[in-house]
Amino acid sequence: MGTIIWLWISAARPGRTHDITVARRDHILTHLRAAGLGALADLGFLGLTDDTDDSDDPVIVTGYKATRARELTPGEKQANRLLAAACAPAEHGFAHLKTWRIRTKLHTDPARATDLLRALLVLSNLELSR
Repeated sequence: MGTIIWLWISAARPGRTHDITVARRDHILTHLRAAGLGALADLGFLGLTDDTDDSDDPVIVTGYKATRARELTPGEKQANRLLAAACAPAEHGFAHLKTWRIRTKLHTDPARATDLLRALLVLSNLELSR
């Protein structure tokens, strides 16, 4: 049985808008729960929780972050490596979009640009999975 990868790309926003802010504004947790899905996310989404989150059954799984006061345990480092490996196909898709520099060449309204980038990401992930 193969792995299903569901990618979320928000609508176009100013580049200075942080990932977690966009996820909160788009109510990504609500959408995931409604669909009965969970998600893997990078450390940019660390802290994306709400009062209904159950820590034993998280909707968004992120890695562990070291601080100046606390180093990661070997188990946390291993969990981060596994998460990075699972997220690699999506990250490769985004890397393809960046190498094409398509975002700097788009001269269209943000809604059309969002649809185009979503389609390109899907197509590039299909290419990577073959």
